[in-house]
Amino acid sequence: MAISMKLSVIILAAGQGTRMKSVLPKVMHKLAGTPMLEHVYNRSLELGAEDIHIVYGHGGEHLHDYCSDFDVEWVLQDQQLGTAHAVQQASPGIADDHIVLILYGDVPLIKSKTLKALIDNVSTDSISLLTVELEDPCGYGRIIRHNGEAVAIVEHKDATVEQKRITEVNTGILALHAGYLNECLKKIDNRNVQGEYYLTDVIQLGVKDGKKIITSQPENTYEVEGVNDRKQLSKLERIKQRELVEVIMAEGVSVADPARIDIRGELDVGSDSFIDINCIFAGNVTVGRNVTIGPGCVISDSTIADGCIIKPYSVIEKAIIDNNVEVGPFARLRPGAHLKQNSRVGNFVEVKNTQLGEGSKASHLTYLGDTEVGSMDNIGAGTITCNYDGANKHKTIIKDGAFIGSDTQLVAPVTVGKNATIGAGSTITRDTEDEKLTLSRTAQKTIKGWERPKKK
Repeated sequence: MAISMKLSVIILAAGQGTRMKSVLPKVMHKLAGTPMLEHVYNRSLELGAEDIHIVYGHGGEHLHDYCSDFDVEWVLQDQQLGTAHAVQQASPGIADDHIVLILYGDVPLIKSKTLKALIDNVSTDSISLLTVELEDPCGYGRIIRHNGEAVAIVEHKDATVEQKRITEVNTGILALHAGYLNECLKKIDNRNVQGEYYLTDVIQLGVKDGKKIITSQPENTYEVEGVNDRKQLSKLERIKQRELVEVIMAEGVSVADPARIDIRGELDVGSDSFIDINCIFAGNVTVGRNVTIGPGCVISDSTIADGCIIKPYSVIEKAIIDNNVEVGPFARLRPGAHLKQNSRVGNFVEVKNTQLGEGSKASHLTYLGDTEVGSMDNIGAGTITCNYDGANKHKTIIKDGAFIGSDTQLVAPVTVGKNATIGAGSTITRDTEDEKLTLSRTAQKTIKGWERPKKK
C-alpha cells in the first residue's frame, strides 16, 4: 500500500492570475494572513513528503523572496502549455519508486485528511483521483464512468452536450507512481480545443494500460475550490475564518460574532475567555483563561496571561502581558512591552520596550519608551520618557513606589528613586533621590505687553 512508499509532491504555481489585477503572482495573495502557496506547502509537510517541487512561472522573484525558507526544489515553467507540461518540468527529478501527489498553489483549503485518504488508495495497479460533485459543474472536466468505473476525464470545452450534464467533476488533484507518471507524460499530446497538454489524459492512458482509477471525494466542496479572482479569494477567506473560529469556540471560548473576527496566523485561547466583535489576531498569539478582549482590538505576536481585560480598540504588538492586567481602551503596546501582574495602562497610553512592574499603573495620556518601571508606581497623565536624543536611545528607570506627577518629562538616561515623588509639570534631567519630592518649575508670572504670534 501507498502508506509504506515515499511521497513526492508537485505544486503547480506557474499561473499569472491576470484576473487578480496584481503585480504579485496569484499564489502569493494571502488567505488568513498567509499566502495561498504556503497553505499548500504546509499540507505537503503535514503529509511527510520526502521532497516538494514547486513549478513557477510569472513573478518567480516574488516567490523566491518570500518563500526563501521553503525546503523545496524550484522548477521554472517558462511557457504555460498546460498542466501535463507543468508537471513534466518537475517529474524527472523524482525517483521512480515514489508516489507523486499533484497539488495546486491556488487551492489553499485542501485538508491533509483528504489528501492522506487519496494517497492511501495508490498501488502499483491504480491511480488515485480526487473528484467532487457540483450543482453547477460548468467549466470543469467531467468524470466519465463505465459500469461504475472511472475511465476518462473530458474537459468542459471538449465535452458533448450529454457529457456536460454530468455533475461529478475532476479537481485536478491526483496521486500515482512516479515511474508510471513519467511514462504517461511522454505519450500525452495537445490535440484538443485548447491546444494544451492535459494532465487529465493520464487517466485515459491508465485505463488503457489496465490501471484501476480509484476516486475519493473531500468532506467539503470548498476544499477543492481554486482562486482566480479577488471575489473567490474573499469567499474562501470567510470559510477559513469560520473554521478557525470554530476551533477556539470548541475549546470553551465565547465569540460575540464568529463572522466578525479575523485570525491571521496561530491563535491559542484558554477556556472561559470572551472575544468581542471586529478583533484581529495576527502572527502567533497566546491568550490565557478568563480573558476579556473588547471590540476592535488588534493583537499580533503577543502573549496575554489569565484574567486580563483588554478594553476596546487597543493595539498590542510583540508584547507580554502577565496575569490580571488591564489594558486600554485605546492603548498601544509596542514591541518589547512587558506588563507585570496587576498592572494597568489606560486610554491613549503607548508603551515600547518597557517593563511595567507589578501593580503599577499609567492610566492615561502617557508614553513610556525604553523604561524600567518598578512595582506599585503611579505614572501621572501626560508623562513622557524622552528616550531618543536624535541619534541614540537611552533608558529611564523608575524604582518601586514612585509617584510621577502629571505632565512630567523624564529626559533619559535618568533614574527616579524609590518612593520618590515628582511634582506635576516637571522636566527631570538628573537622577532623583529616594523618598524625596523633586520638581522643576519657575515661579508663576505674567508678562505684560506680550502678544501671540500672528500668521504671516
